[in-house]
Amino acid sequence: MSLWFPASAENKQVPKEDDVENCPAILTIPRLHPKPCAMQQNSRALLVFDLDGTLADTAGDLVATLNIILAREGLAGIAVSDARAMVGGGARALIQRGLSIHGIKASESRVDEMLADFLAYYEVHVADETVLFPGVARALDRFEAAGFAFAVCTNKVEYASILLLTALGVAGRFRAICGKDTFAVSKPDGEALLQTIARAGGERGRSVMVGDSKMDVDTARNAGIPIVAVNFGYTSEPVASFKPDRVIGHYDELWGAVAALGVA
Repeated sequence: MSLWFPASAENKQVPKEDDVENCPAILTIPRLHPKPCAMQQNSRALLVFDLDGTLADTAGDLVATLNIILAREGLAGIAVSDARAMVGGGARALIQRGLSIHGIKASESRVDEMLADFLAYYEVHVADETVLFPGVARALDRFEAAGFAFAVCTNKVEYASILLLTALGVAGRFRAICGKDTFAVSKPDGEALLQTIARAGGERGRSVMVGDSKMDVDTARNAGIPIVAVNFGYTSEPVASFKPDRVIGHYDELWGAVAALGVA
């Protein structure tokens, strides 16, 4: 089946790629968009992106925040190169993984306290080093011109996700930005992805997920959604070993990968 491309969207001014990928982000207070109702929108083909390791290279800021928390516990920091594969499951999981490297298993209540400290620090430093991966803005431009809509389904908490995407200048391009705390369930539960699609006004049969990890592949499979995986994200094993539908090594390849899936 050939890919169905909707009619061209309205002519919109969008950020140039050089503006959002190569310049330091300026932090602004995020505007929390009203949640759209699927029945009030025209359904469009939808790309649903993971955030950390998929849209943006966030490892530097996340690991720097983790190291602040570890230092407060009297523990040594972890190099970004060693911690990249630890990123992507959300802040709580990152803290627990950081502690486990030191042979520590903290109580849930203690992790709650460290999580609160982590989020407070991270929200101030959300885009010190973080940038969009090369080609993201250009890919969004191309798909948007073809009538596609976009959403985010991540295990980063919703407020921090909106804060980061606002700092990177692209929050307004997504119909829905859904985090670990948006719904009663989170990835890898497929319902988190299905509810994201519904909130963005999409349809399961015309949606594709883009992610970087086994969790993303499992989420898509659990939701019955095809998935394109990027091979430059945060995983300790090659993402191809998780058997996504397609694998890309650059966002310039996303167009062809989505077309090959035959999503109508």
